[in-house]
Amino acid sequence: MNQPTVSPPKAPVAPIQWMRNNLFNTWYNSLLTLAVGYLLVTSAAPLLNWVFLDATFSGESPSDCVGEGACWLFINQRLNFFIYGFYPEDQQWRINLMFGLLALSFIPQFIEGFPARRWLGIFGMTGLPILGYILIPGGSFGLESVPSHRWGGLMLTLILAYVGIFAALPIGILLALGRRSHMPVIRGFCVVFIEVWRAVPLITVLFMASVMLPLFLPEGMNFEKLLRALIGITLWQSAYMAEVVRGGLQAIPRGQYEAASALGLGYWKKMGLIILPQALKLVIPGIVNTFIALFKDTTLVLIIGLFDVLGAVQSTVTDPAWQNVAIEGYVFVAFCFWVFCFGMSRYSQNLERKLDTGHRT
Repeated sequence: MNQPTVSPPKAPVAPIQWMRNNLFNTWYNSLLTLAVGYLLVTSAAPLLNWVFLDATFSGESPSDCVGEGACWLFINQRLNFFIYGFYPEDQQWRINLMFGLLALSFIPQFIEGFPARRWLGIFGMTGLPILGYILIPGGSFGLESVPSHRWGGLMLTLILAYVGIFAALPIGILLALGRRSHMPVIRGFCVVFIEVWRAVPLITVLFMASVMLPLFLPEGMNFEKLLRALIGITLWQSAYMAEVVRGGLQAIPRGQYEAASALGLGYWKKMGLIILPQALKLVIPGIVNTFIALFKDTTLVLIIGLFDVLGAVQSTVTDPAWQNVAIEGYVFVAFCFWVFCFGMSRYSQNLERKLDTGHRT
C-alpha cells in the first residue's frame, strides 16, 4: 500500500534571521528598508496624535471639537444616519436583527469546527434573503411599511451588494454555460448579452434604469427606483461573472468532459457534478475579486438619489454646523469598506486552502 508523501517540517526562523534574509540581504534592500522605516517612524507620531491623542471622542455639540486632532464626535453624533439613513428610529430593530443574522450566518464560516457552520451558511444564502424581504420593507405580519426612499446608509450598501452578489452568480454561471453551448441561438444570445453589458459602464446602467427605463414602460406600470437599480446592477454584474466562470470552464482538461460522457452522464449532471465544481474552485480569486469590485461600485447609486453610506457622509459633511470634518467622515467610510472587503478576501483565501487538492501530473 502506497503511503502518502509528507514534507519534512520546516525549522523555525528567528526574527533576526528573517530580517537578514528578507530585509537586509543586499545593499539596495538595506537602503530601501532604512528609508521605509524612517518614513514610518516620522509619520507614525503625527498620525497617532491626530487619530487618538489629540482627538475628540465625546461631547454634545460641534463646539466641543476644539483640539487639533480628529473630531470623532461628528461620527458619534451622526452614526445613526450613516447606518440607517432615514429609516424610522422605532423600526430600526428590524435592521439590527438582519445585521445580527447576517453576522451569525457568515462569521462562523471563518471558524473551523464551528457547530452547524454549513447550515448557517445555507441559511445566509436562502432563508436570510426571504426574511429580509419581509422585515426590511414591512407591510405584512403587522409590520409598519417603510418605503425604499427612506432606506440609506450602510444598510442600503449591504442590500445592494448582497442582492447583486447572490443574484449575479447563478445568472453568470448560466450565461457562461450558454456561451459555450453548441446551440447557435443560445450561444448567440449569451454572447450579445455579455458583450453589450460589459461594454457599458455601471454609472450609465444606473442612469438608464432610473431615468430612461420608466419612459419605455406601459402607462401605469412603474418600479421603485431601488428595484430598478438592483436589476441593473445584477444584470451588469452577471455579465462580468459569466466571463470569470467561462475562464474556469476553459481551464478544465478535455479529458474531464470525455470521462463524464463515458460514464453516461447527461449534460446537466456532467456540469453540476463534474465540470462546474472544478471550474468554480479554479476561479475563486476571480469570483471574489468581482464581488469586492461590486461592493465598492455600490457607491455609484448616489447619482440616482440613493444615499448609501458614502452618500450619507457626503450629504452630512456639507452641514454648516460641522466644519472641517470631511476627513473623519471619509475615514469612517473607508473603514467600513475595508472591513467587508478584507473579510471577503480572507474568506476566499480560507476557501482556496480548504478546497486545494493539489495538481499531480
